[in-house]
Order: sequence, then C-alpha cells, then structure tokens
Amino acid sequence: MADKSLTVFVKLFAAGFYGLSSFLIVVVNKSVLTSYGFPSSICVGIGQMLATVVVLRVGKALRVISYPDFDESIPLKTFPLPLLYVGNQITGLFGTKRLNLPMFTVLRRFSILFTMLAEVFLLKKKFSRPVQLTVFTMILGAFVAASADLSFDLQGYVFILLNDVLTAANGAYVKQKLDSKELGKYGLLYYNALFMILPTLLLAHLTGDVQKAMEYEGWADAVFLTQFILSCLMGFVLMYSTVLCTQYNSALTTTIVGCIKNILVTYIGMVLGGDYIFSWTNFIGLNISIAGSLVYSYITLTEEQSSKQSEITKLDIKGKVVV
Repeated sequence: MADKSLTVFVKLFAAGFYGLSSFLIVVVNKSVLTSYGFPSSICVGIGQMLATVVVLRVGKALRVISYPDFDESIPLKTFPLPLLYVGNQITGLFGTKRLNLPMFTVLRRFSILFTMLAEVFLLKKKFSRPVQLTVFTMILGAFVAASADLSFDLQGYVFILLNDVLTAANGAYVKQKLDSKELGKYGLLYYNALFMILPTLLLAHLTGDVQKAMEYEGWADAVFLTQFILSCLMGFVLMYSTVLCTQYNSALTTTIVGCIKNILVTYIGMVLGGDYIFSWTNFIGLNISIAGSLVYSYITLTEEQSSKQSEITKLDIKGKVVV
C-alpha cells in the first residue's frame, strides 16, 4: 500500500513539476522576447542548450547523476530527438515572440491532436469517441478565436503550428527511447542539447542573430539579465520535467498537463501580456477551447484509471485460475 501511494505521489509530482516549469518558462520567455524586445529567439535557445549541457556535465562530475559516456553508437540511439528538440525549442520561442499569450496557448492545443496522431502511428494506441469529440471542440474553439484575432500574425501562426507537430513527435519518441532504457533521461537530455549547439550557433551566425544579440542595448539592465539567465536555466528545467512526466506517466498525460497550464496562461496573458486585443468572437473562441480542454483532461484521466483497474482485475482473475 505504501509503495502504491509513493507511486501515485511520484506521478503527481512529475506532472505538477512539468506544469509549473512549463508555465514559468512561457512567462519568462515572453518577458525577455516581447517586453524587453530581445532581438534573437535563436540566441535564447542557444543559452538554454548551454545551460542544459553545463548543469548535466557538472552533475555527472559530482556523481549526483549518471549517463553513458559518448561513443559512436550514441548519435544513432538519440536520433531523431536532437532535431525534434531544437526544432521544438526554436519554433516555440519564435511563436512566443510573435503571438499574444492567449492565442499562443489556444493554438498550442493543436499539439493534443498531433500527439494523438503520433501515438496512433508510433505507439499503436486507440482513442475513444468522447476523447475525439473533446479534441474536436478544442480545435473548433481555436478556429473561432483565430477568425477574430485582431493581432493576427501569419509567421507566428506557422511557427506555433510547427511547434505543435514537433512537440507531439518529441513526446512520442521520448517515451519510445525511455522505454528502451539505453541512455536514460539524463543521457537523452545531455546529448540532445550537446549535438545541436554548434548547428544552431552556425544558424544564428548565418541569420545575423549573433550580431543582433551582441548589439542589444539591454545587457546592462540587471532585471533583464536576471530574466535572461532564468530563461536559459528554465530551458533545462522544462526539458527535464518533460522527460520526467513522460517517463512516470505518458506522452498524453504530459500534453494534458500542458493544456491545463495553458488555461492559466490564457487568462493571465489577457491582462498582463500587453499585446492582447479583445474582441467578443475571439474571447468566446478561447473559452470554447478551454471548456473542451477541461472535459478532455477529465475524460482521458478517468479512462486511464479505468483501463488500469481493468488490467488489475484481469490479473487477479488469472491468478485465481492458476491457483
């Protein structure tokens, strides 16, 4: 009984930790990229990768954590996660910069649809009709909200929808890689970031983002610098919490927690974001999507619990038959 309670606690802690991390990084990134006008989303991403590599390397040196040393088989074992990781990170940062928070979060709900599709194709999962209907409601709400988005930004929409696809694929592949137990969660985090630092730095140099970041005038501002460093560290914390939540729960549970967190971000963003333009159609669309996400979260969690209970009952019956 104690072991069962501990397992439930670990699952809830992993989900809560991911939700808090996901909430904080959206708020901090929005502040750095929009409120302070930092010119390079790519350079923020590079800072997050560097922080991840340094923290994990120091952790291994101090023997707090462990992961496999590099050998020629590591790139194959991690593929395609490094590409999904950097694509997910950069598109998310670009979307955060260009969209107001309410529209950012409502468009992020497409990640649930894409996660379902990824789990159907990669993990061969099936979803009930009520789950399908609630996802349809969320997507309908997103379309209604987008139809009256007075601050519409095509590039922002493209980036965030790409981010949804990459988030879904990343979640499904992380679950697949963790189940194989070859690298472990720390190995996945470390090598994902390590392999993509130089290619992303080269991309930033070619696009002129490095020059823009160096010429930014806000480096002397202590508050901005604190938030920039926090953004870099939160990149690692978010990656770690995502892997942790996926490991102890599932890719779908991770997406559900992110969806609930987005409800908070939606309403807070209307007041504090500074770039949300109110219209009734947009507001109604946002709330349709939020209602769908709440019902969806309830249905998926109850279905997961009933499925586990059914498996336990079958095992009990088998045990009695064997005896």
